[in-house]
Amino acid sequence: MTSGKPAPGKRVHAVTTGYESTAVYHALYLPTNWQPGKLHPVIVEFPGNGPFTNRLGDFCNGTVEGCNLGYGISAGKNFVWVCLPFVAVKDGAKSNTRRWWGDTQETVAYCQRTVREVCQRYGGDTNAVILAGFSRGAIAGNYIGLRDDEIASLWRAFILHSHYDGVRTNWPYADADCASALARLKRLRGRPQFISQENSVEDIKSYLDQTGLKAPFTLQALSFPNHRDDWVLRVLPERARLRAWLKSGLKEYPDLMD
Repeated sequence: MTSGKPAPGKRVHAVTTGYESTAVYHALYLPTNWQPGKLHPVIVEFPGNGPFTNRLGDFCNGTVEGCNLGYGISAGKNFVWVCLPFVAVKDGAKSNTRRWWGDTQETVAYCQRTVREVCQRYGGDTNAVILAGFSRGAIAGNYIGLRDDEIASLWRAFILHSHYDGVRTNWPYADADCASALARLKRLRGRPQFISQENSVEDIKSYLDQTGLKAPFTLQALSFPNHRDDWVLRVLPERARLRAWLKSGLKEYPDLMD
């Protein structure tokens, strides 16, 4: 991520209108084939918790500039890619936080304002906004993205990698219980989700089966144990399946992933 004005093929530090006097920011990437006046689908991405490392050498720094999913999915073309923060508020000052949600309502507000502003300024198609996330960001797909009816209305589909809201109920934050998670999930209202995880997705499948909620869920286990989001930067059959799934859901953009 660099400073400067947005341009095709460039990922820049950006701040949404109204937050200029705060320390809150996001990362904005315009695709290499971006053209003014033309509509583009949008990938909105939330990062994992950080700093995180494990014995396999996996890592996540918890920042918007550390996100990888949107670029690996799109190969840097066709999609406007926005990486959004979780917003903390301390003594009235607002900033990005690297762990968990910060102030949930502030995070929701920044997300809504940013998505709408990016679509208005850079030709984002409001009918083709995909919400993506890794680890904490995957939980955020429902925890933040389906927080209420207003924010839920932004999304066309979801790409969630490693963890899922409601599967585990002992996370250290409010509303992690099954009843709250199910209330959020009901706001999905039949929209598709691509849900992946290292090693196995059986825990997520079991949870979704128990909810009784019917929606086009596509579950994809990865054939390795690494907990990280940069697998989409590699030539893998799982990435090919994800790209094919996304293309099939955006038929009004027939040239995606070509």
